[in-house]
Amino acid sequence: MSEPPPTATAHAEAAALVETDLPARLDRLPWGRFHTLIVVALGVTWLLDGLEVTLAGAVASALKSSPALHFTNAEVGLAGSAYIAGAVLGALGFGWLTDRLGRRKLFFITLALYLAATAATGFSWNLETFLIFRFLTGAGIGGEYTAINSTIQEFTPARVRGWTDLAINGTFWVGAGIGAAGSLVLLDPGLMPPDWGWRACFLIGALLALAILPMRVWIPESPRWLLTHGAAHEARSVVEGIEARFRSHGHRLVEDGTLKRLRLRARERTTLREVFHTLFVLHRRRALVGLSLMTAQAFCYNAIFFTYALVLTDFYGVPGDHIGWYLLPFALGNFLGPLLLGRLFDVIGRRKMITATYAISGVLLTVSGYLFEQHWLTVTTQTISWIVIFFFASAAASSAYLTVSESFPLEIRALAIAVFYAFGTALGGIAGPAFFGRLIDTHQRSEVFSGYLVGSALMLLAALIAAIWGVDAERRSLESVAAPLSAVADNE
Repeated sequence: MSEPPPTATAHAEAAALVETDLPARLDRLPWGRFHTLIVVALGVTWLLDGLEVTLAGAVASALKSSPALHFTNAEVGLAGSAYIAGAVLGALGFGWLTDRLGRRKLFFITLALYLAATAATGFSWNLETFLIFRFLTGAGIGGEYTAINSTIQEFTPARVRGWTDLAINGTFWVGAGIGAAGSLVLLDPGLMPPDWGWRACFLIGALLALAILPMRVWIPESPRWLLTHGAAHEARSVVEGIEARFRSHGHRLVEDGTLKRLRLRARERTTLREVFHTLFVLHRRRALVGLSLMTAQAFCYNAIFFTYALVLTDFYGVPGDHIGWYLLPFALGNFLGPLLLGRLFDVIGRRKMITATYAISGVLLTVSGYLFEQHWLTVTTQTISWIVIFFFASAAASSAYLTVSESFPLEIRALAIAVFYAFGTALGGIAGPAFFGRLIDTHQRSEVFSGYLVGSALMLLAALIAAIWGVDAERRSLESVAAPLSAVADNE
């Protein structure tokens, strides 16, 4: 199914007017093996991120007791911030390249970078090398988000786009479960020396990436991207190949002459000036929604998950090699949230569900934080409270990525994902782990509660903004949600 890069002849089409029904033909497809391949081969990005975030927390105690590293709580938090900083810069750089060079090229490059960097983390010998390798690992994951989310959005039929996106994002917690289970085994001092266990943990992601890399060979370039970059013939070939695959598996595709057609004037590139004008002037309300959603969920998740192991060890006395046992049921609740609530984002609607999940998460975080501050929670009830909170927060966080990836024009989709991921993560994610690490270092529950209140306030504010200016994108084609910059009006 893979297609060669656009030829010189294809680029010559850039100035020509193209009328096409290819996006509508993609949206009419039933769910099939092709979509499952897309989900498995590309959706693994979320699993890998969940694995990395979980390992960062699960190995925290091992890093502090490591003969080579001797990390403090603040240095554990700093390592989390280095990972997020890499993800921010990686998203921006690779996001720009994804819109410029194509989705397919970039999702090979970013996965290869992740594979090499996470394997190298296992061989770190001091704080500096650990931070560098975590930064590069984050850069690979950040770049993956832009290339992967844009590709998945552009291949998924509109009627199930919301549920599909949320379910894929929920696999973050499958990765979290793998990380937790792996840490339980590899951090067992009876299995291997303590300074070897945490190193072996970081090889899990490298092995998973190595296994999934060959599957991506069979994924074609996005026809929507090809259409807007002067490669209409290649786009048609890709769509016809996908349709032929469905017919060969017994699917009957309804031939409907009323499929909506688009008129586009293709372009080779979009200037950064036009990108930022589109994001922050033409669609400034959507930009505010995207920024608020990404910031709130990034702070809430990164602050808690990069430091949850410190809370369990410092306030509840949980041994470092037992952390994974508390994460496994927690990861299951987080996975079930977007999986079970995801269909409601297509049925009830984006705006209502985004508002509800963010608001419920914020309120529950405040309540559990107060119970923690009052010493009314045991380690078991603390874990249960996190499970309940993040059943809703997981769906909320996933909906943030769904929102920014479908709310902006095709030509800048990957960079839009990158910009809002970067802005939100920089505001909420980089500062969050370091901020919470310092609060935990005070060993004062009231200080940690104040951090929970900040996260809760951000979630409630995001819910309010989404309720007012959210976009009702359910069951609508990407082109109707946000018209392509290259679209040509019927009277032109």
